[in-house]
Order: sequence, then structure tokens, then C-alpha cells
Amino acid sequence: MAHSRSARDFVALSDLHPNLARPNVIGLVIGKTDVRSFPDRKNIGTERYTFNFTIRDSPTYFINVQSWGREEYIRSLSESFRVGDCVTIENPLIQSKEAEREEKFNPVTPSGYKLLLSENHSVVKTSSCYDTDTRLLALLHLPVKDPQDYYSLGDIVANGQSLHGRVLNVLAAVMAVGEPKYFMTSDKRKGQRCEVKLYDETERSFPIVCWDNESIQLAQSWIPQETVIFASDVRINFDKFRNCMTATVISKTIITTNPETAEANVLFSFIRESAQAGALPSPMKELPNETINLETVVDVYTVEQLKEKALQSDGKLEPVHGIIYGYISTLDIDESVSRVLRNRCSVCRFIVNEVSNTCTFCTHVSPEAKSTFASFDILVDVTDHTGTLRSCYLADCVAEDTLGCTVTEFLMLEDDQRTAMKWQLLLERSKIYFKVTSSPNWRTGLKVNLLSCKLADPIEASQSLLGRDWNYL
Repeated sequence: MAHSRSARDFVALSDLHPNLARPNVIGLVIGKTDVRSFPDRKNIGTERYTFNFTIRDSPTYFINVQSWGREEYIRSLSESFRVGDCVTIENPLIQSKEAEREEKFNPVTPSGYKLLLSENHSVVKTSSCYDTDTRLLALLHLPVKDPQDYYSLGDIVANGQSLHGRVLNVLAAVMAVGEPKYFMTSDKRKGQRCEVKLYDETERSFPIVCWDNESIQLAQSWIPQETVIFASDVRINFDKFRNCMTATVISKTIITTNPETAEANVLFSFIRESAQAGALPSPMKELPNETINLETVVDVYTVEQLKEKALQSDGKLEPVHGIIYGYISTLDIDESVSRVLRNRCSVCRFIVNEVSNTCTFCTHVSPEAKSTFASFDILVDVTDHTGTLRSCYLADCVAEDTLGCTVTEFLMLEDDQRTAMKWQLLLERSKIYFKVTSSPNWRTGLKVNLLSCKLADPIEASQSLLGRDWNYL
């Protein structure tokens, strides 16, 4: 909901104190947790719901906000805004915080207070920063910690297990964003996980893991090899299974995307120079071992609808997962093998250097412990009755499933057999699952990854094409 009140109507966060009567505040949401529930001690057998967020109204001041209440109220409130939104809060309760206890699990703030929201007395509205105070917009790119107070990825790797369990700050660029994975915990709660690969001047591949929906949604908006993040208060751990150091986003963490600091500008320059020198993989290469549950993808699009959606987003299209009922219209698998296959690292699965055939990203793994393997890496065109998506990415296991053969089996085929395979797939009506993201560096401005491509059921495809249900006897 738009809000047009003057900034003079709001109390500055730095001026809050418990004696204020019916205060109104405004701020930029810089951090937010998922909704959680706890047993209600007053009403045995029921649960209370809660989530926290952090708002900021100046470069030096921000405060934590806590909300409790019924499930319907808390979930509705949580879904009404995201990190980066501007909110106004009417009549919150101002309470002194117990810093040592509360900052163990919440972001450390300069305020001696916290805000509590009451369903019956407090009101939260999404506001337009342009209509209230445009100075709030600049806060989105300002870290909450000293911009010089961070560890380089190389420092973390060099210190190794001595940093296990430590909470610290990281400044790094985004190498690749994995697909969210969904699972069920032992107590029947839904969980999720997303891994992002970071890099900087000192380290080529460092994993940071997100376990909550809020940070996962934020990560899905990052553009590989273009986005820089300042992550304050991430937990560092030694992963025994992978024998490497990792970072984890926790409830204390606040992530600043594309920070406007001198240190971040140096990293931005490194990104551009590395890309121009061809020292990094193509931005289109994501984490190939991250998967998505296709059963959760239900939205059906036409090619025209996708292009219109991208056009309306003005280059800021959030990741879109969906289905197209169409066909592959270009599939050059019967030409040079070098256009179809690339070598990947057996450890991180990134494309390796073509000249040396070695991986430059797993620097923490000894050469003896890693090898390379051939993998499909194909660009295809996808067409339906409304248009064509060009240069879509069909790779690795998805390509094997689509072609119906492994790389080894493909290499054993004669040229005429590869041509026959090509024409078995070309122009066949298929059900194509995809992920689309904006990528200004990619030739079409859109990066399209195929997640699955199988022959479509004729009835299902017809129903989708005609946009209405048919009753078949």
C-alpha cells in the first residue's frame, strides 16, 4: 500500500524511548527471518507464531522488530513485505532489549531498544520510499558493519579449522547460485536449502549456504559474476564431508547486495577485469549439482508471455520457473563434438580450463583428489506457437535425460546416428521445464536453463494450448 506521509510525521529510530505515546516509525527492511512457531504456555496444545525483521532509517541507526500472534496474522504480515522494502509501523511497543541474550540470535544493533508488534494495536504498511524519504533508498547498499571489517575468502581458507564456529563478516562476489532444494525434517516440518558459490581475488570457489526462505529468495535475485555481497555475521564451519570451509546464513546475518563502498568497488573492478580476460566460467554456468523439485513447478507460459514479462521487468526480472509446451527447433549435436561436450571438475562440477584441462576453482583440493569428466553443454532454441527462445542452456544430466544416452554412449555413435537422434527430438511437441533469469551479458538478455524436456502428453498439451479443460470420455 502506498503511503504519502511526510518524513516529519515519523520518529527517528535514534529518538525512540519507552515513554513515547503512539509513535510512528519508518524504515528500510534490511533483514528478515522466516515465520516460526512455539508451544503456547498459556494455552496448552496450541502454538504461537513469530518472525523478526530489522529496519533502518539512517546510516548509523537500525533496530530489530519482533512480532508475535496468531498464525494467520503472522503469516499475512510476513508475506506483505521483503528485504529491500520500505515499511511504516504505527504504535509499536518500545521495549529495552537484553543485549547479551537477544543478540546471540538476532542482528546486533546500535539501539538499546527493540520494537514489539501487537496484532490489536500496531499497524505495518508497505510504503514507497519515493513518497516518503528518498534518502532511505541509499541505505539499501550500505553495510551495517564497518566496510573494512571483513575476512577475505583466502583468509578463511588459510585459517582453516581455527575459525570453525566463528561468526564474522564476508565481502565477496557471486560465482553461481544453486537451485533451492526442498525436504522434510524428521519432525515433519518442511525445510529448504540453497548453496551459493562465492569468489574474490584470493579464492575462486567458496560455498555459502542459506537455510531460510528469506535469504534464499534474496540469493535467487543475484546475478553470477556481477553481484557483490557484504554478509555480516555469517557462521564459518569446517565441512568434514567435503573437507573444506563453508559459510552459513544465520538469524543474525544481514546481507547487503552490491554495497557502495571503496572495498566493494575494488572487487567490482576485479570482476570486470576477470570477465574481460576470460579467467572465469561463463555467467550462464550455474551449480549443476543443485536440483529443483519439478513437482513444485506448475505455472505454464508461452514464449511470448515470457518475453513480455522480461520486457516489463526493465532488466530486473526475478528468477522464473515454469513450463512451456513447445518443441526444440535447433539442436546441433551432429556437428563438431567440441560444440556439444565440455570437461567438468569431478569435485565442484564447474567447466575446467580448456587448454590445461585443470580446475582453477577447487584450490583447497589436491590435484590427486580431483579429475575431469566430459559433460553435455548444448545451446538449443525452444519454440512454441507464439515465438522462439534462442540459445537456451541444455546441460549435464538434463541433456542426458533428453537425448536418452550418456556422454560415453554418445561418443560411440556414428555421425548419421547422431543426425537420426537429432531428428527424433526436433519439432516434437514437448513439456519443457525451465528457469529464466535476467542476464545482460547473455546474448538475448535472458538466460534460460532447461530443467527437463520430455515428450508431452497430447491431451495435456492441448488443454494448456486452448486454455480450458476438456472432458475426454
